[in-house]
Amino acid sequence: MGKTADAIAEGVSIAFAAARLSVRNRILVETIANGELFDAERFGPYARETLLALAAEQEAAADLAKKQRKKAWGKFTDPDGTHDYRDRDTRNLRKRHRQYTGVAKALRARADDPDEIRALVEASRDAAWGDVEANLQRRLTVEGMRPDLDPDYERMRAARMQSLRLVDIPRLAAHRRNAAKASDGPDSRTP
Repeated sequence: MGKTADAIAEGVSIAFAAARLSVRNRILVETIANGELFDAERFGPYARETLLALAAEQEAAADLAKKQRKKAWGKFTDPDGTHDYRDRDTRNLRKRHRQYTGVAKALRARADDPDEIRALVEASRDAAWGDVEANLQRRLTVEGMRPDLDPDYERMRAARMQSLRLVDIPRLAAHRRNAAKASDGPDSRTP
């Protein structure tokens, strides 16, 4: 493998990671926020669309590199900025064009492969579950913390007690008042 092939492989890897993140987020929204059941088949079309969108981005970048190369050809003056290319940059721009085109081609091939789509959805599901598991673990660690295991227990105790007095007790009192009103029945002042 040459340097171009290495760059293409790396680009595909990065794009696949981006696709996995997007599909993972979609899975989290659909299953947790919207209360839907996970169905791998339902997320396949979205995974495919995501890969195709990333391929289109790579194709647009390839077109831009080609235009920049044509514009730079024959210019031998000093550049005015970072993206003001000159003739000496044309080789690098040609190489970028090939790399972007290669990444786009590989992403389109993956988007058309049902096994790749299934693998993407499964990897995304695993990542989503990892997020949920980490979140639960954090909550259980915080809510299940014992004073002897919490190094900040003494320092944070005053704040917790103030929160108890100013927030929790008034909320409990309001809840009890509302419950008492509800159990008394209809208001006796109504005709």
